[in-house]
Amino acid sequence: MGVAGFPDRGDMVDKPRVVLGVSGGIAAYKACELLRRFTESGHDVRVVPTASALHFVGAATFSALSGNPVATEVWDSVHEVPHVRIGQHADLVVVAPATADLLAKAAHGLADDLLTNTLLTARCPVVFAPAMHTEMWEHPATQENVATLRRRGAVVIEPAVGRLTGVDTGKGRLPDPGGIFEVCRRVLARGVQEPDLRGRHVVVSAGGTREPLDPVRFLGNRSSGKQGYALARTAAARGARVTLIAANTQLPDPAGVDVVQVGTAVQLREAVLKAAADADAVVMAAAVADFRPSAYATGKIKKKDDKEPEPIVLVRNPDILAEVSAERARAGQVIVGFAAETDDVLANGRAKLTRKGCDLLVINEVGERKTFGSEENEAVVLGADGSENPVPHGPKEALADIVWDLVVDRLD
Repeated sequence: MGVAGFPDRGDMVDKPRVVLGVSGGIAAYKACELLRRFTESGHDVRVVPTASALHFVGAATFSALSGNPVATEVWDSVHEVPHVRIGQHADLVVVAPATADLLAKAAHGLADDLLTNTLLTARCPVVFAPAMHTEMWEHPATQENVATLRRRGAVVIEPAVGRLTGVDTGKGRLPDPGGIFEVCRRVLARGVQEPDLRGRHVVVSAGGTREPLDPVRFLGNRSSGKQGYALARTAAARGARVTLIAANTQLPDPAGVDVVQVGTAVQLREAVLKAAADADAVVMAAAVADFRPSAYATGKIKKKDDKEPEPIVLVRNPDILAEVSAERARAGQVIVGFAAETDDVLANGRAKLTRKGCDLLVINEVGERKTFGSEENEAVVLGADGSENPVPHGPKEALADIVWDLVVDRLD
């Protein structure tokens, strides 16, 4: 065994070293699922629970799942100086769940157990996944502690909305362990870089709008929402407060993201304008229908023998991207659009960039088996300043990171 319970580097194929802190809340049992995701994906994990956490999950469980010893006190294995070494040798520290008490101690630099000592000595990225009752999360003291931690460079994931302990429901639920893992994966991929979107509010639209014809039919498109969700996940991992406006997707909510569900283009417009009021950046990745039926049939449209159907009259939908670009809610707001093209991709993209008035336009070539529903993407990001950034074929998260890089360059 190497330093502070981690195996020696020579005994392993340079696995990323992760410290999983667990504080004393009922959601502590979910840390086992997060631990499993880390170990099964090749990370070496040292679990550091608080004494209170062990009331919910025993040390033997954490030790068996991680393959490493578990301790809560600075007096355990003192010859290894664990209160210093664990944080010094970690590539990532994640605390899930992070209670109000743990957040307060971390914000004020208190160190009365092994986990809080580890947080003080860590020089790697730190992620907190809070879980507590709504009133505790919304209390000014907790909000100030969260703001302090974010200002110092920590990533504090927004809690989810849902069922809490007992009959209570509200914001404060621990995000899904899979979502927390995705945030941590992105933070690890960026290494020791500062979360450059901390303190920023970004709005992302995703999915495809549906315009109803009758109670059972609609006009829609093939957008899965995967690129918009990748943008939301990567922004959260870079420290942003993220509002994701999702149109007809079948994807799980990303951890730490406020999700607003919409159906039609008109509903999406209303949600975007509301969320954009205090946003630093708006990224319109949703595929918004250009037209909608002029009339909605309250009953199912039926076939009539030997008669052709009545023509469907279409009317224009609002141009949301052009509207938010022309009427920016605040000075310095960065607007990003997406355009799906099938031919003359760059020429059409340049024309659309000028017409829409946005700062950046991401151009995708689409078609059968291209882009829609895929886990990968390739694009060209055009800038109003004449810049042109080709993005080679690769994961949609890679494109998302490049988009945020370009947005950060244009903020302020």
